[in-house]
Amino acid sequence: LRTTILAAIAVLAFSSRLFSVLRFESVIHEFDPWFNYRTTVELVEHGFYDFVNWQLSWYPLGRVVGGTVYPGIMVTAGAIHYVLNLLNFPIHIREVCVFLAPGFSALTAIAAYLLTSEMKDPSAGLLAAVFIGIAPGYISRSVAGSYDNEGIAIFLLVFTFYLWIKAIKLGSAFYGALTALFYFYMVSAWGGYVFIINLIPLHVFALLLMGRFSMRIYVSYSTFYVIGTLSSMQIPFVGFQPTRTSEHMAALGIFGLLQIIAFVELIRSHLSANQFKSLFFGLITFIFLLGLGGLVALTFGGYVAPWTGRFYSLWDTGYAKIHIPIIASVSEHQPTPWASFFFDLQLLMPLFPAGVYLCFKDLRDEHVFVIIYAATASYFAGVMVRLMLTLTPIVCVSAAIAMSKLLDAYLDQS
Repeated sequence: LRTTILAAIAVLAFSSRLFSVLRFESVIHEFDPWFNYRTTVELVEHGFYDFVNWQLSWYPLGRVVGGTVYPGIMVTAGAIHYVLNLLNFPIHIREVCVFLAPGFSALTAIAAYLLTSEMKDPSAGLLAAVFIGIAPGYISRSVAGSYDNEGIAIFLLVFTFYLWIKAIKLGSAFYGALTALFYFYMVSAWGGYVFIINLIPLHVFALLLMGRFSMRIYVSYSTFYVIGTLSSMQIPFVGFQPTRTSEHMAALGIFGLLQIIAFVELIRSHLSANQFKSLFFGLITFIFLLGLGGLVALTFGGYVAPWTGRFYSLWDTGYAKIHIPIIASVSEHQPTPWASFFFDLQLLMPLFPAGVYLCFKDLRDEHVFVIIYAATASYFAGVMVRLMLTLTPIVCVSAAIAMSKLLDAYLDQS
């Protein structure tokens, strides 16, 4: 029954986004989707090598397309088109592009089900799948014809977080590697991957502050960070940024901190309490000062780039308006009006804080993740209207936890 319900929810999520196709025709709308479509046609007709080295876009200046786009969505559409043609479905690439976002929204509903099932139970998972399938905050960026990066990125965001929760629950290098592979896919698809590479280290840091260090966390994070960073550097647009920009330094710092803590735990098992205490404080102080000094020196030396304008404007909300007016001029970079929260999330708004409160009451490792995700995404969604998209999944998960708890209380057979 549960599988049938989940399949029905996936169909609902897909079909609710087809209005423009049914009302008019199968067509791509907005500027960015048209550019993405044009590059996808180039990829399908001439192959990946020509796509990466294609420099004839936007006459007369030209643009090295391969090094200035996230190729994930084009490669995904191209791969689906290739497989369909292999199976003798002679479909035009435009149709694949038009229906890609609704198709991935059905997968997002399944990913939300899996994530929420890890947080509470499968019943809450089904509620989360329904919520994300019909939430206006997500529908607005995944309708048929909206062939943009966000169309596949939200599925990858939710599924990467599901694999991360699975990894720290089991302490599994296999799930850590899977998390890294889907993170790589996310890096290839959308610049919002920076949210993942900062949120996961923040979760680990919170667990360390709570005294919850374990080999499960050590194995999961070390596997994720090493494989994820090396694989993300294969994307031409990203290149060496994971080792040279401020947005990625938190992840590196937490990786180093975990190695130190694991080393300290190893020493603790071989020394007496007094010997360990004196060595521990000296070692930690020295390594911390050395690391901090090194980071400051590299930043001032120009080896580690500071925050880019768009990311810096998340912390200093007036920065873009003064220094980079072109960022401030984009409507989706404006601060979010209060009304947008209620228009985009509707009934989920009052349930959202209730779900976060329930996570506080039963503070397991995965619930700490929900709380941190909810707090950070709420702040970012308030700063930039576009980031309502990253808030919607956690609102659906939290609301599902709250609604499930409510239904459990009222439908308790005993």
